[in-house]
Amino acid sequence: MPELSFIEIVLSIIAALMLLSLVVMFVALIKKNKIYNELEKNQSELVGRLAQMSQYASLEQNKISQAIAEQKLSLLNMVDQKLLQMTQNVGTGLQQSAAKTNETLINLRERLAKIDTAQQKISSLSEQVVSLQEILSNKQARGAFGEIQLHDLVVSALPPSVYEFQCVLSNQKRADCILKLPNPPGVIAIDSKFPLESYQALRQASTEKEKSDAERFFRASLLKHIKDIAEKYIIAGETAESALMFIPAESVYAELHANFTDVVQESYKARVWIVSPTTMMALLNTIRAVLKDVTMQKQAGIIQKEVGLLMGDIKRLDDRVENLSHHFEQSARDIEDIRVSSTKIVNRANKIETIEFEEKDDKSLFQNNEAV
Repeated sequence: MPELSFIEIVLSIIAALMLLSLVVMFVALIKKNKIYNELEKNQSELVGRLAQMSQYASLEQNKISQAIAEQKLSLLNMVDQKLLQMTQNVGTGLQQSAAKTNETLINLRERLAKIDTAQQKISSLSEQVVSLQEILSNKQARGAFGEIQLHDLVVSALPPSVYEFQCVLSNQKRADCILKLPNPPGVIAIDSKFPLESYQALRQASTEKEKSDAERFFRASLLKHIKDIAEKYIIAGETAESALMFIPAESVYAELHANFTDVVQESYKARVWIVSPTTMMALLNTIRAVLKDVTMQKQAGIIQKEVGLLMGDIKRLDDRVENLSHHFEQSARDIEDIRVSSTKIVNRANKIETIEFEEKDDKSLFQNNEAV
């Protein structure tokens, strides 16, 4: 902007000079010499003034150039400072961003490691679930699975003398487990198989017809299983009047009591009690408490018998102490008599000793008289 102002000034001066020249020429043409002289004088003054104006303009231009240079230098210094500050800020920001990025990468690496570990566990669990499904899909393996679960429950709750696994009854039927309880109820047989195929068909049914068919199949399978248990494991005079059907799946047990109450009622009529792992553990704990009470009753009889014998021993001891007391009293009297006798003996000995002394005194007196 200052340079443009100076140019305008110069252009204005040039324009003024040209205008003045025209005016001078015009005046010269009109007034000739006098006017020409005055014009020359005025022109000289104007030239002097123009020279002054030109000098002033030059000085102003130098000042403006110096001010512009100073402003440029100040602006450059300011720009350098801003650039340095921006560089420092950018460096600090980059360092902080790098630190945060490094921390984020470390956390991400740790989370990925945890995810890998969890994925490995999930893979292992999936393999175990697949293995469990394979076990449950095989009837023999499913029976073994139920037997193992029943075995763990019984062993953890009862003493070894109360149970027996894979026991063959008098009808040549093999029970998965029997509980040897005192009469009543006596020996209780437990079967650990369950109709999983019918339950899976019930769970997989999608239409109403499939569900209805699956329910009929499930009901028929359970009723047949209950009938088989009642015929195999309830033997008059050998086992109790009831048996247990162990279902090692809480879902089957819940489904049975929720939607198949008629089957449960039939099991009651057949005296086949359906138990799950939870109810089986409660039943075993109850049996353990009953056995403990029976044992305590037996021990109470033994203790009562022993207490009777102990009372006889105490009576005999009392008689013997009484006899001994009589002996002690007789001994005390004998000792008292002995003490009296010893006292008399001591007194007599003292008297004898006194007599001896008196004889000695008489002899000494007799000797003295002879000397006189």
